[in-house]
Formats: sequence, structure tokens, C-alpha cells
Amino acid sequence: MSPLATRPGIPVAALAVVAGGVAAALHIGKLPPAVPALQASLAIGLVQAGFLLSLVQVAGMSLGLGVGLMADAIGLRRSMLAGLALLAVASAAGGGVGVWVDDPAQAFAWLLALRALEGVGFLLAVMPGPGLIRAVAPVGADKAAIGLWGAYMPLGVALALLVGPALIAQSGWPGWWCALAAASACAAVWVALAVPADGARVRVASVGSAEGWGVRLRDTLSAGGPWTLALAFAVYSSQWIAVIGFLPAIYVDAGVPSGWNAALTALAAALNIIGNVVGGRLLQQGLPPVRLLRWGFVVMALASVAAFLRIGAPETAWSLPPALRYLAVCLFSLGGGMVPATLFMLSVRLAPGPATVSTTVGMMQQASSFGQFVAPPVVAWLAHRMGGWQWTWIVTLSCSLAGLGLAARLARPVSRRGTA
Repeated sequence: MSPLATRPGIPVAALAVVAGGVAAALHIGKLPPAVPALQASLAIGLVQAGFLLSLVQVAGMSLGLGVGLMADAIGLRRSMLAGLALLAVASAAGGGVGVWVDDPAQAFAWLLALRALEGVGFLLAVMPGPGLIRAVAPVGADKAAIGLWGAYMPLGVALALLVGPALIAQSGWPGWWCALAAASACAAVWVALAVPADGARVRVASVGSAEGWGVRLRDTLSAGGPWTLALAFAVYSSQWIAVIGFLPAIYVDAGVPSGWNAALTALAAALNIIGNVVGGRLLQQGLPPVRLLRWGFVVMALASVAAFLRIGAPETAWSLPPALRYLAVCLFSLGGGMVPATLFMLSVRLAPGPATVSTTVGMMQQASSFGQFVAPPVVAWLAHRMGGWQWTWIVTLSCSLAGLGLAARLARPVSRRGTA
């Protein structure tokens, strides 16, 4: 019998945790398909819509580490349940604003406040993910399960891009908000039923004097591993969101019919899920994580250059045919999916201790949110100055080269701790 045949499968409890992450990520992806409807009903401009889009990232930038500390203190399962409950309540209230508040300015103010609450709920829901999966998955399945967890964000965003337009057309954006509130509530019920309670041991490890908030914060900030993981996650997520986020605009410039925009963007985002799952399987089979990290950044670098590079004068510039350029974008997303799968697995191993895993993930989320907040404006500014997207590869290549440097830095502590 093959050794792989004897490995245990991913347990239901771990799948419930992944579902909780996907339900949280739906709230990240719910804004883009709703922007036209929000503009029509609330008479808001693109700048105001941009504030709604970026508030979640602002919450991650400012609160990621603090919420990670809170998750470690209150217990991982409690944190995810609290986050999903907050998302459900805030999203349902947002749908109610769309129905009962007549003044557009007042409705927009309420949506901003509720969006900020959703940002906190998102952080509470996703910070405990890797630690919870490590706690509930058997040794033979933990790497594959954490690799699956790495796909929660692209899966949630892709589902929102695919399902959102149809639901908004049928019931308006308030109905879309309420539908996602129901999804979060259902995910919370599944987590509550499938994931074991945190237990007294977790509470003691989380809030005892030896592992207090200050000690865990000091241990995390003074360790090199969490900093390197956070920076690597930032240079990955910043370039991924910049490319995927601007795909609709790139399609418009390339003359792609508008009806294809959502489907093509969702497909490119969804391929990142496959990269995460494949990365988890490769880690489970014993591939060194630093090698997988290097593969991911190399693929992102080469694919982004192939997708965006143009040679020659603007009128006669040579580039790959549109179909091959889109294929390169898909490869960029697919290969990049191996990066978060590896980083989330390493977060469990390189955290200063078991009681600082969520704090380490919070640090990674904070750096990732900063990258996602900064990179899209930089890419948009570059496209505006250069009259097109042909220099986007400079940003993505710079991020990938930085990622390769960080992978080399990770090689030292990883080699000391082993590859298992």
C-alpha cells in the first residue's frame, strides 16, 4: 500500500474552520459587485465607494496584532465564533440600513461604521484559523488542512464575484448583505457544532501570568520568524490583490466584452485556491517549505512579466497575444497560491510558542493589509503616468524578488527546526 494511502483525511472540524474563513472572506469580496448598486441608490462617488472597500484593510493595518493577541487570550474557537457572529450582525444591520434609512448621506455613514465592525469581525474570525486547524487535524493531515485554509480568501472573493451580481440583480444590495449575514451565521453554527471547546488547558495557556498579553506581545515582536513571515505575506498579497483587483479595468482597456469581466476575474482568483491546495499536499508529502515558497515567488515573477511586458514604442509595442497574457495571469494566481499555504504552515512552527500562533498570524495579517492598502494605488498611479498597465510587472517583480530574499532568510531557522 502506498504511504499516502495510509494518511488520515482532513477532519470535519478542520473543514468547519475553513468554512468559517470562507464565510468571513465573502465580506471582503462583497463590495466590488455591489459598487454600481450602491452608487445608484446612495448617490455616492467612486472615492466614497473606495472608502467602503478599504475600511477592512484599515482595520487589518491598525488592529491585526491586537486582535491576534485577543484571539490567543479568549481562546481560538471563541474568537472565530465571536468574529462570525459580529460579521452576521453587522452585515444584517447593513442590509437593514438599505431598507429603512431613507437619507442617502445617513445611510452611507451607517454603512461606514458597520463596515468598520465587519473589519473587526473578519480579524476575529480568521486569526485563529491556523492554530485551530493544527489543534483539530491529526499529524498526517495537518499540512494539507492548513494548505486548504490558505485558500479561504481567494475562495471567498471568487464566490462573491460570481454569486453577488445575480443576487444583487434579484434583491438589491440590501438582500446581498443579508444573504452574507446568513452565510456567516450558518458557518458559526457549523464551527460551534464541529470544533471542540477551547477547554481549561487553552484558557490557562492563554491568560495565565506566564503567558500574559505583554509577554506574548514581547515574545512575538522580538522573534525574527514572525517578522519575516509578515513581510513575506505582505509582498505576496500586495501584488496579488493589485493584479486581480485591476483585472476588470485591464480587460476594458484590452476591449474584452463587459459580460466576461466577472467570470474571467473570478476564474483567475479561483485558481489561487488550487495553488493553495496543491501547496498543502506538497508540504504533506515532505517538500521543504522554503523550496515551495521560492517556487511560488518565481512563478509570480515570470508570469507577471509575461502578462504585462510590452517592448517597443506604444503604437507598435510587442506583447504576447491576449489569450496568452490572460493565461499568464492565471499562472500568476495559481503559482502564487503556494505562498500563503506555506506561510500559514510556517506560522504554526515559527511562532515563539503555542500561545502566540494567533498573535503571529495577526502580525502577518497586519502586514498583508498594509500591502493590500498601498500596492493598488501604486499600480494605478504607475498605469496613469505611463498611459497603460505595461509597467505593472515592475511592481510585481520587485515584490517577488523581495519575497525570494525573505525565503532565503527563512531557510536558516527552518533548517534548524527541520522540515516536518
